[in-house]
This record gives sequence, C-alpha cells and structure tokens, in this order.
Amino acid sequence: MVKHLTQHGNSAALVIDKAVLELLHITMKTPLELATDGKSLVISPLRDARRVVRFRAALEAVNRRHGKTLKALAE
Repeated sequence: MVKHLTQHGNSAALVIDKAVLELLHITMKTPLELATDGKSLVISPLRDARRVVRFRAALEAVNRRHGKTLKALAE
C-alpha cells in the first residue's frame, strides 16, 4: 500500500485506512509508538501502556492493603 503525506497546519499527517485500523484494533484513543532506524518509520499501537497502568494500580492496591505486613516481613 502506497500512501502520501497530507498537509495539516504546519505539520504532515498520514491518513490510515479504516480497514487497517480495525485490523490492528486501533481507535482514536490508542497511543501509538513511532520508531525509526534512520531509514524506515514504524508505527505500532502501544499495547503495553495499558498493562503497565493496570499493573501499577494493582500494586498500589496491594501496598495500601498489605504494606505494613510486607514491610514487617522484609525486616
């Protein structure tokens, strides 16, 4: 698939077809990671961000509930 950049204010935009977005389960709220090796541009949905947020929330809940016990066990 060949695409061309589109002018968007002072920036350039890349329009991604709806079929591709649906295939990758990307919505307007999905964070995207841009990476390059100096020759190519890779755009990937950042799926791990959600896992990190959920993990941190779970960790905070455990610490709130069992923090004193865990500190006592560590000593």
